[in-house]
Amino acid sequence: MTDPFQDLLNPPSLADRHSHDRAYTDPVVLEYLSTLASMPLSQLDTSEQQSLAQTSHSLLLSLQALSKRSHKSIINSAANHANLSTALPALAAATSDLAHAIPKLDSEAVHFSTVYHKSGDNEMLSARKQALLLSRNVERLVDVLDLPTLLSTAITTGSAAPATSYTPALDLNGHIRRLHGLYADSPLVTSVSTQADEAMQAMAKNLILGLRTPGLKLASALRTISWLRRVAPDLDSTGAGGNGGGLGALFLVCRLSTLINMLAALEPLRELAEQERVRQQQNPTGSAWSGGQQTERYLKRYIEIFREQSFAIISMFRSIFPAPANGLSSGIGSVDDLQPIPSAISTFPFYLIEMLMETLRAYLPAVKDQPSRDSLLTQVLYCAGSLGRLGGDFGVLLATIDIEEADDEWVEVVRRHRLMAGRLESIVGSKDKGAPDMVKT
Repeated sequence: MTDPFQDLLNPPSLADRHSHDRAYTDPVVLEYLSTLASMPLSQLDTSEQQSLAQTSHSLLLSLQALSKRSHKSIINSAANHANLSTALPALAAATSDLAHAIPKLDSEAVHFSTVYHKSGDNEMLSARKQALLLSRNVERLVDVLDLPTLLSTAITTGSAAPATSYTPALDLNGHIRRLHGLYADSPLVTSVSTQADEAMQAMAKNLILGLRTPGLKLASALRTISWLRRVAPDLDSTGAGGNGGGLGALFLVCRLSTLINMLAALEPLRELAEQERVRQQQNPTGSAWSGGQQTERYLKRYIEIFREQSFAIISMFRSIFPAPANGLSSGIGSVDDLQPIPSAISTFPFYLIEMLMETLRAYLPAVKDQPSRDSLLTQVLYCAGSLGRLGGDFGVLLATIDIEEADDEWVEVVRRHRLMAGRLESIVGSKDKGAPDMVKT
């Protein structure tokens, strides 16, 4: 019944047949038609038109209010809806391109992961690893690079204050040697070790120059030799308790050089003595003013320097390099058929004595005054006595000096010297005996 009534109210045309077919299924339309069918005719004639007019007006107001509130959104929606015709094809094309690019991207990612894998060998990765390792350890590398500078500073400071500053330099050198032993293949550590060796050579030169100091004391000599043992251990192959080895020879050479330099400072006096000796040879009769005064001054100063320095050299050597014990010497001989190398000090006093005797043979005959000559001979005997306490008495060699008209003069000088030495020993012995008696009382 509803369908014919709807066809009666709104007959469909050919153009609206599709919408007409959809209206049959609209639940709102079907419900309204059912309501109209249930109404009496009088109501349809009187109130339904007013109701429809009111509803239409209400809908119109609602549409107006909605358009006023949402006209911008509606316009934007319409514009966007119009753009969908072009946006959707573009999206489809981009999606298609992406679908075609994904396999290539996947193959490139697999290739990248294969080439730059941590377990693989790649020069670029190795370079980056080295750069990262260098960045993490830059402070340590800077500390290692500063070691030669610190060592040079410690050595320079030690030259001014050797009692306090050479020990840090030796500790730094030991640390560098340990690093070189642990990282022998490292070019950086090898370069640092080379610079440290050059600095230690400079330190060794400073120590050797210290051994040539004129006023060298036993404490300074002991300290310098102990440092040289650490700086140049090859020179001390026999150890601290041996016969001196290379260090002993170096010590004697340095002290001998100092002695020669001190004697060379007497060159002006030697020139005067030489001129005086030449004049005496040219004029044997001589004169009162050419009796050897200049020669006496030269010899007196020469003997004084020789006595002080020779005794100091030999005594310091024996204190620094004590002779080995008998048991040690026998033990060495039992192991090796060859005898141990003798100490350098064994022949050194002979060289010193010969140097003094050559000077005396050349200039002592030029001293014509007997008291002056006796004074010089007495001074030489004192020097011989000083060396005699160290096993180097050479008083008997005075007989080899050729002095005209004074062949037996040295015998008298020796007799007087021994007489005075005996009296001095007796006086010292009596004082030593009287001291305990005073303590008892």
